[in-house]
Amino acid sequence: MQVQSLRRIAQSFTNTATMPVLFLGHGSPMNAIEENEFVAGFRKTGQSLPRPQAILCISAHWETRGTFVTAMEQPRTIHDFGGFPQALFAVQYPAPGSPELARITQEIITQTPVGLDEQWGLDHGAWSVIKHLYPDADVPVIQMSIDYTQGPAYHYELGRQLAALRNKGVLIVGSGNMVHNLRMVAWNKLDTPGFGYDWALEAREKMNAAILRGDHQTLVNFQQQGRAFDLAIPSPEHYLPLLYTLGLQQKGEAISLFNDQALGGSLTMTSVKIG
Repeated sequence: MQVQSLRRIAQSFTNTATMPVLFLGHGSPMNAIEENEFVAGFRKTGQSLPRPQAILCISAHWETRGTFVTAMEQPRTIHDFGGFPQALFAVQYPAPGSPELARITQEIITQTPVGLDEQWGLDHGAWSVIKHLYPDADVPVIQMSIDYTQGPAYHYELGRQLAALRNKGVLIVGSGNMVHNLRMVAWNKLDTPGFGYDWALEAREKMNAAILRGDHQTLVNFQQQGRAFDLAIPSPEHYLPLLYTLGLQQKGEAISLFNDQALGGSLTMTSVKIG
């Protein structure tokens, strides 16, 4: 099966240099329509990337029992939020899907069965940031879900199984937020640049240091890192996309941070580029 899968990749996607991998701190859905330093960071990063043949996105906002990939020709733009201006609900990101990439992804993952989904589409964890990388919506996009029944090591290893796609022009994007505690947001401090509670800044510092020194095990074992991490990650869905990204880092491969700022006391927008 693995040999057949690799043969299908060769037939469907041309060989490329190894594509970079991203983790994007997506923050508020309003980043889709606002102009701010984070949007500028997404745009600048997009301009630095080789043009992909397709994108595979792991978003914090698609949790399932089991693992699925979207396999429709034309994924819908999902407005999976409430209480925002009508202008945000009006946004469409009509990127095509890639049923072929979905089938290839299904086949190269041997760790677990992967289902093909034709109902989901692109949630705001995907389109609100990808639209700044590729504003013309002309790069095919598929999403892979997060199995909420599995622990962090599972997600890290699953990310590693996607490695062959990097040499076939596929840009793999994790989208979430490393520090993400909405219950503790200081809403009156959202306009104060860099404001973070002590525990949020401590978690950010330790996460960033582990990322830059290649200490993936500390990050996989985030539930064993103490109070700051516990407050930073009260539920794992926004953090887990980072582990997919780190699982794809090759030995000695360059890694850098951007949009590295605390926001509203209990959030960080820190984003990662590998390669």
